[in-house]
Amino acid sequence: MNVLKFEDSCYGCGVCAISCPRHIINMIQDKQGFYRPTIIDTNKCTDCEVCVKACAFNYTQHMQSKNDSKKEAYAAWSLDDDIRHRCSSGGIAYEISKQAIDAGYNVCAVRYNGEEQKAEHYIAHTIEELTDSIGSKYIQSYTLNGFKEIDFKQKHLVIGTPCQIDSLRRLIQLKKAEDNFILVDFFCHGTPSKLVWDKYIEEFKQKYGTPLTASWRNKKTGWHDSWVIELKYNSKEMIKCYNSKKSNGDLFYRLFFGHACLNKACYDNCKYKLLNSSADIRIGDLWGNKFANNNEGVSAVLSLTQKGKELLTSLSNVQLEKEEIDIVLGGQMRDAPKRPRSHKFVSKALSSPLKLKWIDLFSRVINKL
Repeated sequence: MNVLKFEDSCYGCGVCAISCPRHIINMIQDKQGFYRPTIIDTNKCTDCEVCVKACAFNYTQHMQSKNDSKKEAYAAWSLDDDIRHRCSSGGIAYEISKQAIDAGYNVCAVRYNGEEQKAEHYIAHTIEELTDSIGSKYIQSYTLNGFKEIDFKQKHLVIGTPCQIDSLRRLIQLKKAEDNFILVDFFCHGTPSKLVWDKYIEEFKQKYGTPLTASWRNKKTGWHDSWVIELKYNSKEMIKCYNSKKSNGDLFYRLFFGHACLNKACYDNCKYKLLNSSADIRIGDLWGNKFANNNEGVSAVLSLTQKGKELLTSLSNVQLEKEEIDIVLGGQMRDAPKRPRSHKFVSKALSSPLKLKWIDLFSRVINKL
């Protein structure tokens, strides 16, 4: 039962649930809006502790691949203008995934589920299925259904947050299946409560109706001002778009970047900043002075294992330029986010009827006291 002692403050990666040989662990959304493990039937637990061994939260250091090699850094972008425009940075995640599918891998990535208004992992077997994964999702992904479809005897490329990938690496090694996997993570800011997004969407629905799709970091105004949330909705049989920019005071972004609504583990137990990764490849935006005048989007890329380097250097539709590691790391978060004074208030207020604008206002007032 050791996995449950972390249920109030775990990463919510869901790997414990797929590792359980008795299939008695489920993932539910808790009162704070984060996915947590719960035992369905405690009488069936055999205390095998596979779930505990696979849980990255249990360890002070991230798991390294047995294929570990010298770390190398790159600036990269897709040579397909449409892909580069539709993606949040340079389109490298899509191009890596496309190359993997061409090489016979299945790709476990994240899409936005418009019916349930959530982000979820799923398996893409074809390039057509992969297109659903394009773009950033700034909410915690529900991993369980997608991870359950992973066949450890087949080849998979998996993209996820650093903590999701760390736990998955541990399970893969327990199953002695590392040769079948390529793991990709990204420079992570932190995971916000799903309740922020739920309130955001509910207030949108009252004005416009239920959104069909959502995308974060839309580049309609360029890459450096790409903090746009685009929601598409059906209005009088026509698909229309609603755009809200961070620079215009978007409430979701304000609470997210104010660190008022993040998972407890993001503050206290994040061990994944900069080069600290369990993945084969780490990606993100290449912020900084070198590409300050580039408005199309440039991806920051780290190859962390020999397998990751081989995949990156085999990409045929990508401009890949070797960079100094300090250049790639220059614009990234160096430490875990600091918990603001308003965090406790926001955690409680999100489950109340209080509107998001008032939660944001009171949060900012509390932080100034």
